[in-house]
Amino acid sequence: MSKETVTSKDGAPITYWRSGHGPPLVLVHGTTADHSRWAPVLPAFEKHFSVCAVDRRGRGGSGDSEDYALEREFEDVAAVVDSLGGQAFLMGHSYGALCALEASLLTRNVRKLVLYEPPIDVTDEKINPPGLIDRLEALLEAGEREGVVATMLHEAAGVPPEVVEYMRSLPAWGARVAAAHTIPRELRAQEAHRFEPERFENLEVPTLLLVGGESPSAFEKAAKALSEALPNSRIVVMAGQEHVAIDTATDLFTTEVLRFLESS
Repeated sequence: MSKETVTSKDGAPITYWRSGHGPPLVLVHGTTADHSRWAPVLPAFEKHFSVCAVDRRGRGGSGDSEDYALEREFEDVAAVVDSLGGQAFLMGHSYGALCALEASLLTRNVRKLVLYEPPIDVTDEKINPPGLIDRLEALLEAGEREGVVATMLHEAAGVPPEVVEYMRSLPAWGARVAAAHTIPRELRAQEAHRFEPERFENLEVPTLLLVGGESPSAFEKAAKALSEALPNSRIVVMAGQEHVAIDTATDLFTTEVLRFLESS
């Protein structure tokens, strides 16, 4: 695995980790963690693609800026895609899926797009419970970084407590805890983001929308709104899964992604 760095539009260095062989596949992780969150699926994807797993700004090998803005994240993803010298597949999970979606409007080099439960509020049913961000900031001030991660996963992403406990045993947990301070700013940015369907009516990039069958209904509603807005998209529901099928149903997840990316 090689470490490579590109410069984003605002000058921030954005690192990604390349492995495998084949056409490029850019992976954008969600809130918390870093590129290591993709470890469960790398063996399957490396057989087919040159995988470029991004460290989003503020964690891992990437830089940051004093004034955080969600739009900079869109530019970061587009910068990575455009640095690869041709068209690339692009996949994002959760907050990273929102970044990947918006980045697809900034570059012509996305060949296909996979979005796994981007946190887009399209109804009065909000993804983040009221007061969650304030409670997370209080936990941060108290030094309870693991509590911040666990609370976010359970209350914002709808991950059951027993699955959160399982995730504590995974290698990426340390990176999640290290990035705990970035969670409130990202949840605030997500809440402020407004999904405007008309902006995507000309985005012809083939798009797969993945949803867990047991995820909170807000994610399903977001996927339906996206499928109506994106002219070349389809939804696949992963039965029995929630927000982290990458960890809990790795074979199912990789099968659906590979089927889509390798289809003509």
